[in-house]
Amino acid sequence: MTETGIGTGRSTPATLHDVAREAGVSLATASRSLNGSTRKVNDEYRQRVLAAAARLDYSPNLSAQAVARGTTTTVALLVADIADPYFSSIAAGVVAEADQERLIVTMAATERDPERELELVRTLRGQRPRVMILAGSRPTSDPTEGALGEELAAYERSGGRVVLISRNEFDFRTVIVENTAGADALARELVGIGYRRFAVITGGEGLRTAADRVDGFRAGLAAAGGTLDDEHVVRAAFTRDGGYDGMRQLIESGLDGIELVFAANDVMAVGALSAVRDAGLVPGTDVAVAGFDDIPTVRDVTPALTTVRVPLEELGRRALRLALGDESASSEGAVRTEVVLRASTPARIA
Repeated sequence: MTETGIGTGRSTPATLHDVAREAGVSLATASRSLNGSTRKVNDEYRQRVLAAAARLDYSPNLSAQAVARGTTTTVALLVADIADPYFSSIAAGVVAEADQERLIVTMAATERDPERELELVRTLRGQRPRVMILAGSRPTSDPTEGALGEELAAYERSGGRVVLISRNEFDFRTVIVENTAGADALARELVGIGYRRFAVITGGEGLRTAADRVDGFRAGLAAAGGTLDDEHVVRAAFTRDGGYDGMRQLIESGLDGIELVFAANDVMAVGALSAVRDAGLVPGTDVAVAGFDDIPTVRDVTPALTTVRVPLEELGRRALRLALGDESASSEGAVRTEVVLRASTPARIA
C-alpha cells in the first residue's frame, strides 16, 4: 500500500484520477504532465505525477484521448522505402523534432505503390494522428491521385495537418527540394572541370523526383556545353540494384566515349560504382560517377562520391515544424541544395 492507500497490486488498471490522488495534484495537472499538453507544468509537480504513474503502472488510454481531442500525439510519416538512407535520414529529422514537441512518430512504407499509399492514408485517418507527412515521390500518372487528394483533404477537415516533402503535388503545405536546380548546377560544375560526354541512370518512366533531376541535368548540360544522347539514358529500379543493373547495361553496350555517368540518386550511384569495379574498370579513372542526395554512406565509399547535397534531416525537421504552425518554416522557401565534388569525378583539366 502507498501512503494514500492505493495499492500497486490492483486487479483493474489505474486511472488518471488514481494518479492525481497518488501524486497529490489536481486532475488537470496530472493530465497535462502525462498527455503532452503545451501548457507548462511546474517541474516538481510533473516529476511527482510521473513517479506516481510509474508506481501505479498507469498507461494513458490513447483511444479515449483521440476521441476527446479529435487527434492524438502521433505523427504519421509515410516513406517510399524504409531501407533507403534518403528516407531514413528524413525520418531521423522528423523524430528529432518530434522529441522536442513530446510527440510520437509512426512510420509506414508505400514501396512506391500508389494503391498502397492510398490504403495507408485511409488507415491512418482512423488512428487520428495530429500530423501526416508524405515523403515519397509519386508517379506522374496515377489513377489514385484524385482519391488520395480527397482522403488528405478529409483528414485536414477533421483537424489533422498534412505536409508533403520534395514537390507540391497537391494543394497542401510542402517542403520543396530544389531537385531540378540542384541537378542543373551539378551538370554545369562537371562540364566546368572538363567532362563533355555523359550518360544517366534514372528511375522508371513517370517517377516525378527522378524526372525533375534528369530534366535539370539536361538543362545544365545544354547551357554549359555537355552532351547527353537519348540512348545513354538508362531506366532501372530507383535502388542500389537498379543502379548496378543500369551501369552494367551501359558497360555491356559499350561506353563509347562516355566520360561520366550521373545516377539520379545516391543509392543508384553506389550500385553503379560496384558495377564499374565488377567489370574490371576503375571508378573515377575509366568512368566517373556522380549521384544526388549526399546520404551518409557516400562519404565512405571508394572513391568518395560526387553528389548534390540535400539537408535530409533538416527536411524532416522542417516538415514537422511546418505542420505544427511554425511561421519561420513556412517562410523559408525551397530547401537549398549544394554540389559536392569528390574523388569519383576527378577534374579532367588543370
